[in-house]
Parts: sequence; structure tokens; C-alpha cells
Amino acid sequence: MHIREFAVETWMNAHETRCEWNLAETCVASLTVQELLDLVGKGNSVLNDLLPMRLTYGAIEGSERLRAAIASLYETKSASDVLVTHGAIGANALVYQALVGPGDVVVSVLPTYQQHYSIPESLGAEVRPLWLRAEDGFLPDLDRLREFARGAKLIALTNPNNPTGALIDRSMLEEIVAIARGAGAWLLADEVYRGVDQEGDGFTASVADLYEKGISTGSMSKAYALAGLRLGWIVAPTEVLSAAMIHRDYNTISVSTIDDHLAALALEVRDRVLARSRDITRGNLAILSDWVTAEPLISWVRPRSGTTALLRYGLGMSSVEFCSRLLEGTGVLLVPGSAFDMDGHVRIGYANAPDILREGLARISTFLKGL
Repeated sequence: MHIREFAVETWMNAHETRCEWNLAETCVASLTVQELLDLVGKGNSVLNDLLPMRLTYGAIEGSERLRAAIASLYETKSASDVLVTHGAIGANALVYQALVGPGDVVVSVLPTYQQHYSIPESLGAEVRPLWLRAEDGFLPDLDRLREFARGAKLIALTNPNNPTGALIDRSMLEEIVAIARGAGAWLLADEVYRGVDQEGDGFTASVADLYEKGISTGSMSKAYALAGLRLGWIVAPTEVLSAAMIHRDYNTISVSTIDDHLAALALEVRDRVLARSRDITRGNLAILSDWVTAEPLISWVRPRSGTTALLRYGLGMSSVEFCSRLLEGTGVLLVPGSAFDMDGHVRIGYANAPDILREGLARISTFLKGL
């Protein structure tokens, strides 16, 4: 099977361990084990649960406790609607392996995480890219989506969007559901940034709650600041989960029982975990917004959710050259827009500790002044 190089991950693998100021990171500033235990409120007594734990494969589909905790993130779901996976990256791959084959049509809303077009391409599907536009606030043109969806097997989007931070609200999601239903298509929403909207309780609606053929993928990595657990999930109809399980038996079997346990603890106190994440993302977006306003060479569509923003720069150089020269000269790491097939832009992650963001932005300003 031939598949295109994963541009974002290739860039990160090459550079993130040698940068000084990582503004390419997309996870909310990661929790330490101690911080997690403090949020859980049990302190080191959690070790009393871990020490006698036998390190077996555990429940193959994920523990009942964890699946119930994940189901509680949705309005209409129960543990039986959930399959635990090796991160959302594993969840997305399993959905495509389970549902998509040669000759199928997949509509992918771009820019997006590259899994959502390169994997279906590698499986022999026809991918119809529906490009988001800044003039539309990086929200999908529903007339174009309706046209693209004719004959489609699956429609894929990220909500909140990676890399733009755009947010499709419930009313627009319901219109997208109507389009998917009319086409008889599955609707896959990668919702890894769900929970850190800039307004309200931080949660937008999930397609898994809105549509009988809706599929939601999520993880502990982004909003929950626990990427080291490598734990994600699929919430979907039984036929999708059953098909995904067949493929999962070949490449994952189960997740770590320790990861399963710690994820359940975190989700059982998710209000505390997400309150921390929203404090970081809302405070840091204000810092970033002030910086963008003051930078004449930078423009954007202000994010409404997530941890990333897409910045347009007014310079005559490729995004790879921009990011390479920035890294070399200042130690600041961004992601070139070309990794999303959007040259002339860079992606910035703004959910690090505020002092890291401020210092990184100050160094980018110095770099821009020197051009």
C-alpha cells in the first residue's frame, strides 16, 4: 500500500526535539502525573489501585469504566457505543479501514489533519477536497458540500478545525447532517479539540449525537493535556465498531491497562481538567490576538476553539523557508502551511504555558523586523 508522506508529522519529527520554543505543539500544556492526581483529588493513594494491577491485555474494547466515562461526554451515548483506541490517530485509521475501499467517494473538508485525505487515497478511494476559505471564516460552503456529497460514501471534517481553529456550531452541523443524510453518507467528525471552545462551557455538539450515521473520534491528547497516555476512541453505530474491531485485532489488540485507568480517572473529573485547559487556551488566545493586531505582516481568522491558528504572512517566501529561517535564527518552531497544502501560511499552537507563548511571539516579531 502506497501512502503519501505525513507532512505535519515528518516536520515535527525532524525539528521538535531541537527547538528552543515549541509553538508548533497542539496539545494543551501537558499535565504531570502529580498534577493529574491532584486534580483527581486522591493524591498518591491512586498508587494503591495501580500496584496490585495485573498487567494483562485488559478489556480488548476498553474497560467498562472508561467507556462509560467517554460516553458521558455525549448527549445520547452509552458505553456500548464506544471503542477505545490507540489515540485518535488510531481511531481515524480504523474508521477508514472499516468503511472505505477502492472506488468509494470520500469528501474531505480541507485544510485538515492529513489522515482524512491521504488514508482514503491510499485505500483506493476518490477523495473530493472541499477547501475552506478565509472569506467564509474557514467554515464550509454548504452548497458546494451538497454538490460534492452526491454519491459519497463518507464525509470527513475536523471540528474544531485543525489547523484554523474554526468552529462549526450546532445549527450548521445540523445542516451538514441533513446533507449527509440526503446522500446516504457516513459523517466522520474528528473532534479531538472538543471541550475548549472559547465561549460557554467549551463543548460544541457532536455529530455522533446528531446523526444516525455520525461517527465521532476523540482523544486524551489535546483538550485533556494527556498525550502521553496515547488513548483515543470511536463513538459510532454498532456496525462501525464491529468492523473497526476486526481491523483493530490486526494492529492494536488493546490499549495499556494503566493508560485506560488513568484516562478514566481524568474523565471522571473532566470539569477540573477542562477548566484548566480553557483557562490556558482562552488566556493565551488573547495574548496571541494582541500580537497579531500589532504585526503588520500577519493576518488571520481568529480561532473560536481548539489550540491552533493559521497565520497568513505577507512575505515572498515559501512557508518551509519561513519556518526554517525562523527556527535557525530564533529557536522558535512553527509548522509550515505547506504541510496542509496551504503555502503562504504557518500554523501556530498557542496552548503552551503563557511565558513560552510570549517569548516565542517576541522572537517571531524580532525575526519579522529583520526581514
